[in-house]
Amino acid sequence: MTQYLRPDFRRKLHTARRWAGRLCLGFGFAMVLSAVNLSAEAQQVSERVARIQSMLSAESGYRLTVFAEVRNARTIAVAPELGGIFVGTRGPNLYFVSDEDGDGVTENVNLIADDFKLANGIAYQPGTLFVADQHRIVSYDLTNFDGKTLGQPRVLFTNLPDERHHGWRYAALSPDGNRLFVAVGAPCNICKVSGLEGTIISIPVNGGAPQIYASGIRNSVGLTFHPETKELWFTDNGGDMLGDNIPREELNRASQPGQFFGYPWYAGSDTRSPQFSDEMVPETVTFPEFTFNAHNAPLGFTFDGEDALVALHGSWNRTIPDGYKVVRVEFINDKPVAENAFLDGFLRSNGAVIGRPVDVKHYIDGSILISDDHASVIWRMVPEG
Repeated sequence: MTQYLRPDFRRKLHTARRWAGRLCLGFGFAMVLSAVNLSAEAQQVSERVARIQSMLSAESGYRLTVFAEVRNARTIAVAPELGGIFVGTRGPNLYFVSDEDGDGVTENVNLIADDFKLANGIAYQPGTLFVADQHRIVSYDLTNFDGKTLGQPRVLFTNLPDERHHGWRYAALSPDGNRLFVAVGAPCNICKVSGLEGTIISIPVNGGAPQIYASGIRNSVGLTFHPETKELWFTDNGGDMLGDNIPREELNRASQPGQFFGYPWYAGSDTRSPQFSDEMVPETVTFPEFTFNAHNAPLGFTFDGEDALVALHGSWNRTIPDGYKVVRVEFINDKPVAENAFLDGFLRSNGAVIGRPVDVKHYIDGSILISDDHASVIWRMVPEG
């Protein structure tokens, strides 16, 4: 277990052992270990997670560590001012994970609320936490946040489609911080939608009526803004039950409001939906900028320099499983052109699944956090040097 300790704790452990040998007293050795607070550090990584970690492979130039173990960890919102991150789940629970000294080693994992339908859509800006639940959008004033309990929510919008099928939202703040963007999935596999279904909406951060920013979207569980162009990019999961290799999954660019991305007349990418193949598509379709293999389930992502890091959650209905990794999507001249593994090994050669990446965020120190709802871990990719 000592290989998972920070270098300073390994040095303390070495010193403790040396002094314990000199004292030749078991009681004295236990006191020395207590003095260096070894037990708390050793518990940072369980044997289960350490075993999974040993089977994963990171992109050259990075080393993989464990930031925290969080049950069913999905969405991440980094809060530098609070010394930690918020972690959402596809369930009622919302967590705050503290790292007050910013060293990438978690001090505490606190359950701060457990009364959501689906606490998946979270976003943070200094002083405020936003949560896009299945049925409504709320915010929390963090002025007196103690890292343990949220106060009473402020309701920003109450009329989201209250359907569990594709009801786990994803949220992101606009570059100017004035509007909250929320993905609203279609409540079905492939069907015609109405109202806010199958869209990305935005609302003022203080609440108000939503505006539909993009439509024709089956189920986006990842969206963010390009740091330079400020354009909205989002992933979209294609329709199921059409075969192992169709439709391709999507990475889209919404360069302006009002664009239509094809669903349900297209099941994903340029694959027409069988249910509506004889119908004329009612609007001009904006096709994806990049596609992934069918059923890879691209979810959260972040831009990293000129590239994008995308979590592929993995297939559930494919004869040969695929996905289950984080990929680096290479951009050339502002266009995505290829993907390569960034963090791999979640799908073993015997078909066993040991992890499923969900979200990707840059951390305070320049490392990269990756949530994993199967292994219940927040992984941390640390640049060498």
